[in-house]
Amino acid sequence: MVNGNGDGDGRTVQPGPSGDEPAEAVATGAETSAGDSAGERILRFDVYATIAFAVVSLLEAAVPEPVVVLSLPLDLALFVVGCAAFMWAYAVAIGRSRYEELTMGGVFYPGTDVAPARAVRVLRLCLLAQVVVAIAAAAVRPFTPAAFAVLVPMLGLGLMALYGARHGRFPAKEEPADRPDEG
Repeated sequence: MVNGNGDGDGRTVQPGPSGDEPAEAVATGAETSAGDSAGERILRFDVYATIAFAVVSLLEAAVPEPVVVLSLPLDLALFVVGCAAFMWAYAVAIGRSRYEELTMGGVFYPGTDVAPARAVRVLRLCLLAQVVVAIAAAAVRPFTPAAFAVLVPMLGLGLMALYGARHGRFPAKEEPADRPDEG
């Protein structure tokens, strides 16, 4: 069922400045015309970052001395990006919760009821790959800079949360019934 202020996917759409076009379409007109959505960019970044992390971590496990100058900054940068994405997701979820009935699981660990199956699969596989590579790298070279790899799965968690918060489908909130003033 689509209400007057929804987009048909369960998301509430606020009217734009002109009143007839959704604000989302006004704000993202360039993305729509280019055929590249922000959701796809999140997925693509997650895949590329996971591949880069895996390659650098495997190289560091094999030959630690020359690669440590690349792996340690990469691990820390991916951790910081993951933390920032997680905080951004939280802020977006707070804003959306005014108009939609968000769930914690739907925002921070989206399932197929909230996000498309392809997106859920990509996000979960990237997180799994990050966890496996991080544990393997830290196990092969414990007590060395390779152990910083265990911080990187925060990237997968943060991007998963950001995708859920920005692109998840949640039902619109019901308007509260008018209650007589008490007092």
